Order: sequence, then structure tokens, then C-alpha cells
Amino acid sequence: MNLFAERKQTLTEHYEQLISRSNEKLPNGNGIYDRYKYPVLTAEHAPLIWRYDFNPATNPYFAERLGINAVLNPGAILLNGKYYLVARVEGYDRKSFFAVAESENGIDHFRFWDHPVVMPETEEPDTNVYDMRLVQHEDGWIYGLFCTERKDPDAPAGDISSAVAQCGIARTKDLVSWERLADLKSKSPQQRNVVLHPEFIDGKYAFYTRPQDGFISTGSGGGIGWGLSASIEQACIEEELIIDERCYHTIKEVKNGQGPAPIRTDKGWLHIAHGVRGTAAGLRYVLYVFLSDLQEPYRITHRPGGHFIAPQGEERVGDVSNVVFCNGVIAKENGEVFIYYASSDTRIHVATTTIDRLLDYCMNTPEDPLRSYACVQQRIQLIDRNLEFIK
Repeated sequence: MNLFAERKQTLTEHYEQLISRSNEKLPNGNGIYDRYKYPVLTAEHAPLIWRYDFNPATNPYFAERLGINAVLNPGAILLNGKYYLVARVEGYDRKSFFAVAESENGIDHFRFWDHPVVMPETEEPDTNVYDMRLVQHEDGWIYGLFCTERKDPDAPAGDISSAVAQCGIARTKDLVSWERLADLKSKSPQQRNVVLHPEFIDGKYAFYTRPQDGFISTGSGGGIGWGLSASIEQACIEEELIIDERCYHTIKEVKNGQGPAPIRTDKGWLHIAHGVRGTAAGLRYVLYVFLSDLQEPYRITHRPGGHFIAPQGEERVGDVSNVVFCNGVIAKENGEVFIYYASSDTRIHVATTTIDRLLDYCMNTPEDPLRSYACVQQRIQLIDRNLEFIK
């Protein structure tokens, strides 16, 4: 067997073993959700036909031609009984694109479709697109809202890093063909982490936003915002209301943003969001949860204190370490919930739970009292109740 054939066979066997590997629920969870042993998608899950030239005449060493650096931050949806992730795939060239992977059970055996998503460009082409939030809206369309990044045209000479981020909007019926709509317009100079609410509010499309002054820094902006638009084809938010503010010395001191679209429950809308704080080692991203009113989704009713999911073990290491990020969740009619989160901008994991467990967590976990003394009092109250109960 020549080198080409040997490498092709070895890599193909390794790939199929990876795809067919069963996942394992980790023991001794926290009672809120369950983690799993293996990531559900990694760079190694990218099909070989994406990375290698299969023609021995032009690739005699079966060398990698177009490498994949990371697979992260997927939108998620359940269609016709199958679990689909529209993942952000980043090549060695730093450019991201979207690709669909499907699974029968949502926890393992995810396999990418042969071709990535062909996302149409607007008149002003995107330099990069990433982090799609999928939502099945009551108007009948599946919408994908994502970050569209372009070089800042007002950057001073010599500055080739400054960028402008806005919210791109596309819609589909099948995840194959996508219709690109106009980018969201708002008064904010930067918009990332924009999410479409799944239902009309007062006959309008409702958006969760994250206004920022700069591409990285929030400046005077920040917090999870709320705004309405009469149109989705030419979405425009005239006024943004901040519904979940940043707060000093908390998990959301530096930045925070809505994750996937919220989940409707009989107790309110369940939200998964990310919070960012600064550390000596850089920014730390964690997930947190809150509940808002069914009729007024912009009014938060319950705010459990602290983080919901934080990076553990190998999740702490990657291209951007000490990060978990979620923009995809699947809530089934039977109450099961699949939370897809990325770790350290490198790989995708799943955590499973139920609506009942999430509501119990949201409604019975105390809020952050914001001061060390008050936190101690809060914990002493729990200890004393437990000691009294044990008696």
C-alpha cells in the first residue's frame, strides 16, 4: 500500500471511530444538569473531504490542504425527531463559517452534512460570520441570527484590528437554503449576541440585544437589551431597554449577553445567558440563568445568584481559555432539555436537564446579595435550616 492509500485508510478509520463513539453521562452531578464525558463536536469531527484533497495525482502525500481549527458556538434545533446543530466552524485561516451536524439522540454520533451552509452576502460583504442563534418563530420560519463582522472603516491608519459587529439575519425552512435579510439596524454602534424572541409581542418581532460602544469594550453600553421591530425583512429597533444590567463584582461585571432564544414554560420564559468578568489571567466566561414573565418577557422575575455552568477540567483549556459559551438549546415537549455549550472557543459539549429541574433551580436558588457579609448570612441561614431539619 502506498503512502497516500495508507494515510487515507488510517485517517478514515480514526474518523469513523470518533463519529461512532458513544457518549457517557458523568456521575455525581449537581442535581441541576448532567455533563457528559466527551465533547459532541470538535475540529476532528470535520469530514475528511473538507480538509484533504482525495486525488493522489494532486496530493500524493494525502496532506491536509484546508485545516479546521475549532468547532464551537452552535445554534440548535429539533426537526422531525432529529437533533441539528448549526455550528461555527473556524478554519486555520481564522475565517468562520456555518455547518450543520445531525444526531439521532442529541448526545453523540453527530455527523456533519457534506457541504457547509452557503450564507448569502449582503451588498456589504461580511469578513466573518459566527455564533448563530436559531429560533423557530411563530410566523412559520426558522431564523438564524448571527454576528457579522467587518473591518471598521473609521479605524485610524495602521489599525488593522478594529472591527464593527452587527446582527446578520437569515431564514430557512430546511437548514439547506437560506434567505439573507438586511442586517438589524439600531442606534447602537455595535451589536453582538442578538436573539429573536420566538413569539410576536404586540404584533411585532422582539429582539434581545447587547448594545456596545466598541467591538470588545462595552463602554457605556452593555447588558441584555430588549427592542421591537415591525418588520423582520428590514428589522429596525428604535429604542432599546436594558433588562439585565452588568453589575460590579459579579459574574457579569464586564459583559453579559443572551444565549439562545428563551424557553416557554408555564412559570415564565427560561433564559440562558453568559456573563463575563475580568481576572488576572484574562476574561472568564460563565453561563447563568434567569426567568422572565410570560406576558412581559422583558420583566425578570427570578435571578438565581452565581454561575450556572462554568468551565471544568479540559473545558478550561483552548484557543481562548477559561470560557464557556452557549447559543443553542433544545427543549422537547416531554420536558427534556439539551444545552449545547462550547468550551474555550474550541469544542462543543452537551448538558442535559429538564424544564422542572431548571424551574426549581431558578425559583429556589437565592439571588446574589452583592456583599460578602450578606453572602455569609445567606449561607448561615441555609446551614441552620439544614441542622434544624437533621434534628
